[in-house]
Amino acid sequence: MNYAEVKELISIINSSVLTNFELTMDNVSIKMSKNKDMITAVQPTESSAPITQAPIAKSVVQSPIVVETPPVQQQPQESVQLSGNIVKSPIVGTFYSGPGGGKADFVKMGDKVQKGDTLCIVEAMKIMNEIDSPYEGEIVEIYVANEQLVEYGQPLFRIQ
Repeated sequence: MNYAEVKELISIINSSVLTNFELTMDNVSIKMSKNKDMITAVQPTESSAPITQAPIAKSVVQSPIVVETPPVQQQPQESVQLSGNIVKSPIVGTFYSGPGGGKADFVKMGDKVQKGDTLCIVEAMKIMNEIDSPYEGEIVEIYVANEQLVEYGQPLFRIQ
């Protein structure tokens, strides 16, 4: 192994995710570690021509940059109490307002629903889960759009 090959090997190992590397070949032992400032690249094991040590560039660790921003004055939020019952998503998935295929949505704003009426479908892992109304009343608000991703516990409808 000549100097150019050792230098190329050091470059390859330095740019890889490896932290330690060892190679023994043709009476030459190479040990590299990225944890040290100076690394002994080649150590002759028997009588071979000495090869100079090649330093590997030190890693530069940057400290996080702190940007100070002036405090933002928050306006007091008015507490708005909405009446009605909130229907929340029981699972994570994709919200569908209707059965698809050009058919009408299950419900729309102003519709009267009974307990057990289908409100929507939430698809999770290719399984279509019908979400039924646990309340009786009128749909006064729909919080999500068709084909929108929904999280567990995310409000879907408000029924009054």
